[in-house]
Amino acid sequence: MDLRKIKKLIDLLEESNLTEIEIREGEESVRLSRAPRAQASMPLYVEPPRPALVAPTPALGMLSPTEAATGGRSAPNALPDGHVVRSPMVGTFYSSPGPDAPAFVSMGQTVKAGDTLGVIEAMKMFNPIEADVSGTVIAVLVSNGKPLEFDEPMFVIG
Repeated sequence: MDLRKIKKLIDLLEESNLTEIEIREGEESVRLSRAPRAQASMPLYVEPPRPALVAPTPALGMLSPTEAATGGRSAPNALPDGHVVRSPMVGTFYSSPGPDAPAFVSMGQTVKAGDTLGVIEAMKMFNPIEADVSGTVIAVLVSNGKPLEFDEPMFVIG
């Protein structure tokens, strides 16, 4: 990429209220940011999980540790076996590049590491979420337009 183009991008970033800009031209890409990347993607505060209140149950007999922890019921938030792709930030999830476009991925689809699974909009920036492993999409745990929390499970790839 030409040095003059990079200088123009820097000027554009300084003149606007953008905090980050990324441009790809063929196989070359340039990312400019006003803040260090680690600082921009880290949450300011993550609320610690609250313990669930479970009413005591009458004599349950012999239960496995998992059944005992859930009061004999199956775990409601159990994830299928496989690699869990989690949200790297707080934002709104979008499953496709546009309202009329098909979803990036669907259940049962084979993906390669680096394939786009969806995008998260945070502070008017659209951040692609890429598969970090190759495999088959076993579960899609988020719906289009859903607000996401940091570290929330989004996909399971097996």
